[in-house]
Amino acid sequence: MTQERPLLNRRLAEFGTTIFAEMSALAVRTGSINLGQGFPDSDGPEAIREAAVRAVRAGHGNQYPPGPGVPELRTAITEHQRRRYGLEYDPDAEVLVTTGATEAIAASLLALLEPGDEVIALEPYYDSYAACIAMAGGTRVPVTLRPHDGAYRLDLDELRAAVTPRTRLILLNTPHNPTGTVLTRDELSAIAELACERDLLVITDEVYEHLVFEGEHIPLASFPGMRGRTVTISSAGKTFSVTGWKIGWITASPELVAAVRSAKQFLTYVSGGPFQYAVAEALRLPDSYFDELRADLRAKRDLLSTGLAEAGFDVYKPAGTYFVTTDIRPLGSGDGFAFCRALPERCGVVAIPNAVFYDHREQGAHFVRFAFCKRTDVLADAVTRLKSLQAS
Repeated sequence: MTQERPLLNRRLAEFGTTIFAEMSALAVRTGSINLGQGFPDSDGPEAIREAAVRAVRAGHGNQYPPGPGVPELRTAITEHQRRRYGLEYDPDAEVLVTTGATEAIAASLLALLEPGDEVIALEPYYDSYAACIAMAGGTRVPVTLRPHDGAYRLDLDELRAAVTPRTRLILLNTPHNPTGTVLTRDELSAIAELACERDLLVITDEVYEHLVFEGEHIPLASFPGMRGRTVTISSAGKTFSVTGWKIGWITASPELVAAVRSAKQFLTYVSGGPFQYAVAEALRLPDSYFDELRADLRAKRDLLSTGLAEAGFDVYKPAGTYFVTTDIRPLGSGDGFAFCRALPERCGVVAIPNAVFYDHREQGAHFVRFAFCKRTDVLADAVTRLKSLQAS
């Protein structure tokens, strides 16, 4: 090289190695229970796993599947949206299968943003949002969810004030990771009115749509005026405990789907052919599957939340997702990074500092996130270990 140049694009340099990779490595090195990363420690339904095996053996999807996704899955997605929410989509023009929800988010932002466009995101937010907005040349405008009466809530006045002439879209996540907030019908209605009034697009990340314990999940696309300006994103990973399959999708108007597909085709092009056939079957599982999944995770939420409170944390019990946020100040610490890096040695448990989900790091400095999508015996062991913090 004739001159020194950074190897990493300056827009991405601020993200570097994620705390998730660091804490995962720490969990392995110390033999700790990993409650930091949001993946189940048991596999999804056997019938769905067998469906993937059948697809491989039958030669379904072993070569490139169709660019928009296999017709069977696109049809199953439209059936799911109709049955659950009364939303009608054309499987041939209004559905796009992606490599997980993360690619759906990236492709949507790359397709819909021009450099300098502003994107409003609810802070704290899933860490890929910031990286994807940066890659698209957009500007993040965080609107902070703040704890109130034991739960995190959205300040609608703050959201409205954040909109400027440069605002292109709102990036929404409900049920919300990491806080567990489920936006109410009134909140969603106000967001829809704002989007229509200011002519904004909205990308909604709804991957936890089936993991709601209090309240209800209502797609923003179902509100007046939103069907044509909303890109709705979901995936199979959380609902069916197959996070490694990386099968996600968007539903939107033909114009929005075409735009997102134009970006997506230069990312992965296609992926997960046999898994797409299996997910098509998964989406047609009876309501009892989704009810049992929700009941199982609600019990695990309650087990971990109670244990964390008994260990001395202030606990914000989530209405959805499979994460619980805690305040570590009652345990004598205000630095989530230092607390999480020391936690494996102190009691053999891994968690994630919420500050990584904030632009305003000071807002999340004393909050820590734990995942409860683990086996009951693992959570019980983790609770026992965490209770030792009081003695130390």
